[in-house]
Amino acid sequence: MLLGGIPARAQQAPWSLLDCINYALEHNLTVQQSALTVEQREVDLNTAEGRRLPTFNASASENLSFGRGLTADNTYSNSNTTSTSFSLGGNLPIFQGFDITNGIKLSKLNLAAATADLEKARDNIRVAVAQAYVQILYNQELLRVAKEQAAHDEQLLEQIRERLNAGKVSAAEVSAQQATLAQSRQSEIQAEGNLRISLLELTQLLELPSPEGFSIVTPEVGDPSTILLMRPEAIYEDAVAIKPAVEAAKLNMDYAELNIARAKGAYLPSLSLSGGLGTNFYTNSKVQAAPFGQQLKNNFSQYVGLSLNIPIFQGFSIRNRVRTAELSFKGQQIQLESVKKDLYKEIQQAYYNAVTAQARYAGSRESAASARQHYELTEEKYKVGKAGIAEYNDARNSWLRAESEHIQARFQCLYQTKLLDFYRGQELEF
Repeated sequence: MLLGGIPARAQQAPWSLLDCINYALEHNLTVQQSALTVEQREVDLNTAEGRRLPTFNASASENLSFGRGLTADNTYSNSNTTSTSFSLGGNLPIFQGFDITNGIKLSKLNLAAATADLEKARDNIRVAVAQAYVQILYNQELLRVAKEQAAHDEQLLEQIRERLNAGKVSAAEVSAQQATLAQSRQSEIQAEGNLRISLLELTQLLELPSPEGFSIVTPEVGDPSTILLMRPEAIYEDAVAIKPAVEAAKLNMDYAELNIARAKGAYLPSLSLSGGLGTNFYTNSKVQAAPFGQQLKNNFSQYVGLSLNIPIFQGFSIRNRVRTAELSFKGQQIQLESVKKDLYKEIQQAYYNAVTAQARYAGSRESAASARQHYELTEEKYKVGKAGIAEYNDARNSWLRAESEHIQARFQCLYQTKLLDFYRGQELEF
């Protein structure tokens, strides 16, 4: 029933970008795996905190002995003996060289880092969904243009056939237009295939079982070339403070630094408190044993003790663990700087891509308008016999290329400008 409800949701209504992102965040397997890691780190933290608590153990044993055994007068004879023992003991760590305290701190940092990694996975899926969404918008526009052109060429073919019947054109003109119509229909088929592939890619990101019945909302998009872009330096100042990739790298560096202190703690002594209760019952086949209850009472004992362990020489193992922790800390420092540099590079690339996309969009708009005007003029000449089919097809193909580039530039510009806002912490919305 649950699986059956997924395609039904996809067929109900077109999905907005926000719908797609929210659904992907809930159902994407990579995000779910990261969420499980967070839960595991929570369990690890609870385990680390539990090391502060005392431990208790109860035990009971029964021993049977055949042959020589100890008698009541402390001599041995051939007899069968039994021994029943009960004990309850506990241990409380008092000082472990700050290992428990540092272990709890490390577990908290691990949990925070796992949470940051989860947010990083969420950011990645948001960007991937937005890219796939824009690709669908682009392919939808290309399909619309291809359909309009095929319908237009079909109408033009009918007009040429009428002119053939009137004796104004030759049969070769009809054949040439039929070839043009076939090319338009082929372009339409290719555009439909590209759209289906882009729909499949998005539904796979959403973990939907099939793209059948899936569609998206076509947003009202203004002129993205008029959006004022912030400088990459200003965007980076906002991004470095909020992006989970940087936060995770900082937490990993803090973890490595604290791990040095934990490793050094092995140089310190450890102290623990222990205590317990015990009793036993003993029988000998040749001696009358005291009653069970009386023996348990007479043999009842208690103990309490302190255990101090002072490390003196451990074969350089502690020293090497400290050195390893220090090297790991240096590596995490380098990793943090690398993450920051990568983030700045990404923002720089996104900024210059947006600048280029805006310029390309403005230029392609003019190019597409000019190509369309030239195409329409050539078409009018072609209809009255003042232009040949080759000239008409050249004008038509030039306009289709210009229109395709204009559509692509439009959505690329939209995506790049929104991506810059996303680096600053804003939602990806169109």
